[in-house]
Amino acid sequence: MNEFLDWLLNTVQSVDPALRTLLAGIGIMLETSILVGLVVPGDTIVIVASTAVSTPLEYWALVAAVVVGALTGESIGFALGRWFGPHIRRSRLGQKVGDHNWARAERYLARRGGVAVFVSRFLPVLHSLIPLTVGMSKMRYRTFMAWTVPACVIWAFAYVSVGSAAAGSYRELSRQLHFAGYIFVGIIVVFLALVVLGKKLLERHEAKHMDAPVDADPEAEA
Repeated sequence: MNEFLDWLLNTVQSVDPALRTLLAGIGIMLETSILVGLVVPGDTIVIVASTAVSTPLEYWALVAAVVVGALTGESIGFALGRWFGPHIRRSRLGQKVGDHNWARAERYLARRGGVAVFVSRFLPVLHSLIPLTVGMSKMRYRTFMAWTVPACVIWAFAYVSVGSAAAGSYRELSRQLHFAGYIFVGIIVVFLALVVLGKKLLERHEAKHMDAPVDADPEAEA
């Protein structure tokens, strides 16, 4: 286990820090703008990049890149929804998403407004659909940003912190414990399990707003 993790972490760390940080930011931007997040979760991108963090400067640079990438991607998603939303929904990719998911995103936004924007950052599928859906709604861009900025900041800090802490702990313990690799894997697995559980509980709690008839305007809710 230790040998495999050494190879994996060293491979990621061998990438130039500036390039690695840039790629993470671009990956998150694509995830939140053009539905890439439905195929490659941003969680994976950020955790892999964060395992190579070795200095405070790299940590803060990665957090900043993830936040800026997420906000840029969501801004692009908003613009695409505003100008091409119906065409994207009718496209082959939009049809693969499914009318059910589009309808849930619309109902959720209509009933919860800004709260839907904030919460969707932590929900599967919806985190990729909401920016486009907001663009197709009457919600103003500044209202959208006011709700999505804090969500992106919280999300970025959580994932970068866990990934970098787990990798840092492994590097220290691997010199002393032959089973240090299992500790690293355990930290990541427990964190991801808590994330999955949290998403399920959050989605279950919010389901009544996603599946109920639309009875509110997103601007009024916001």
